Amino acid sequence: MSSRYAEIHKNPKGPGDARPTALQILKDQNLGSRLQGKTILITGCSSGIGVETAKALHTTGAILYLTARNLNKAKEALADIVSSPRVNLLELDLNSLASVRACAKEFLSQSPQLNIFIANAGVMATPEGRTEDGFETQFGTNHLAHFLLFNLLKSALLASSTPEFNSRAILLSSISHRISEPDFDNLTLEGKYHSWVAYGASKTANLWTANEIERRYGTKGLHAWAVQPGGVLTNLAQHLPGEEAAEMMKEPILLAMFKNPDQGASTSVWAAVASELEGQGGKFLDDCQISGPAREGATTFEHGTSTWAFDEVKEGKLWKKSLELVGLKDNL
Repeated sequence: MSSRYAEIHKNPKGPGDARPTALQILKDQNLGSRLQGKTILITGCSSGIGVETAKALHTTGAILYLTARNLNKAKEALADIVSSPRVNLLELDLNSLASVRACAKEFLSQSPQLNIFIANAGVMATPEGRTEDGFETQFGTNHLAHFLLFNLLKSALLASSTPEFNSRAILLSSISHRISEPDFDNLTLEGKYHSWVAYGASKTANLWTANEIERRYGTKGLHAWAVQPGGVLTNLAQHLPGEEAAEMMKEPILLAMFKNPDQGASTSVWAAVASELEGQGGKFLDDCQISGPAREGATTFEHGTSTWAFDEVKEGKLWKKSLELVGLKDNL
C-alpha cells in the first residue's frame, strides 16, 4: 500500500521542511466527527512528541488521558489544553510496575472506554541501571511497563471496538531496533551492557509486541502498529555523552532527516487515525507509510526493518516471558 506521504519524505531537508506535521495529517484525513467522544490514552506527555501528539489529537474532539511522571511538568508543556474538560492527566512512572498498576486502576475507575492506546514514552541509550523492579532500565521502561499497561487496559480496548472504528494500539519503536534483539538468556545484559544494544533490544521488543497484539486480537477488532517517529529534536538524547552527540550532529544525512516535534508526532497520529489503516495492523510504520525491509548493508540512518522484525516464534516467546516478568497469566 502506497502512502500519499511517500514522495515528500524522499528528500528531507531538516526540521520544519515540507514533511507533514501531526496537524497536517489530521487535516488530510478530514475526520469530521469521527473521533468525537472516542477515548485516547497517550504515555509520556510532559515533553517532546507526546505533547505534540496530545495537542493534535485534542483538536479532534476526542477525550484524552495523558500520562506523565511529573504532572506539573506536563501541565506546563501541554499549556492551554490542560484546562479542557476532555483532557485528564494521570501519574505514571514507567520505572515502577506498581505505578503502572496504579495508573491503569485510576484510568479504569474513570473510563470504561478506550479506543486508542499510544505507548509513546521512553528512554534512550541510558547508562547501565535497573528499574525499581530490577529490570534493565531500557527494557523495563520502554517495553515491560508498556506491556503491562496494555494488558491491564486490553479489556477496555476490546470492549470499545466497533465495526466502524476498530480499536488501535500504537507502540513507538525505532529504526534502532536494527541494532539488536532481546537476549532471552540475559535480558539484563549482565556483564555485557552497551547502551545502544540495550536500546535496540527494547525497541525490537516494542515491535514484536505490536506484532503479537495484532496476531492475538486483530480478529477481535483490536489492531496494533509499531511506529518509528524518526530523528526528532527532543530531550530523548539527553543521556548521550557530549562527544557522541557532537559527532552525530556532524552527520549530514542525519541532520537532513531530523524533524521538529510536531513533525515527529505525525506518524503516531497517522497510525491512530488513518482511514487507510482501518481493520489491519502488524506492520512497522515510518514516515507516515508502511515500511519494508532495509536493504542489505543499509547504513545506520537508512529506513527499513531488520531481518528479525517479524518472527512469530520469538514474538510469542517474548510475550510469554513478559507475562511472567510482570506477574500476569495468559488469558488471551
